[in-house]
Amino acid sequence: MEFPENLKYSKEHTWAMLTGDVATIGITDFAQSELGEIVYVDLPRIGQVFKQGEVFGSVEAIKTVSDLFMPISGSVIGSNPRLKGEPTLINNTPFADGWIVKAKIATKSEFDTLLSASEYKTSVNA
Repeated sequence: MEFPENLKYSKEHTWAMLTGDVATIGITDFAQSELGEIVYVDLPRIGQVFKQGEVFGSVEAIKTVSDLFMPISGSVIGSNPRLKGEPTLINNTPFADGWIVKAKIATKSEFDTLLSASEYKTSVNA
């Protein structure tokens, strides 16, 4: 299982990578492995604004549906167009081709409150 050091993690199993004031967001390797094969992703609309911890979409696996929780407050500026036809990208490469949305963040201080890779790894292995 991967826990890339360059990312920050939420307790709700999403990750965020910050580039300037834009966060790329997806679900963790742990989350996708727990869900199983993902067959559908419900993506938010461009321009939607979410607060940290709010549901911004969902992923549907063969036997379950799971909400996606925003790791950091912001406005959606893009979503991964490949997920409509290839939702299993989240299973295959959750930290690369399987990203879900990009958001212009509201405040960097929230990003600093997210878990480091080692803190997240400890939380899921506890």
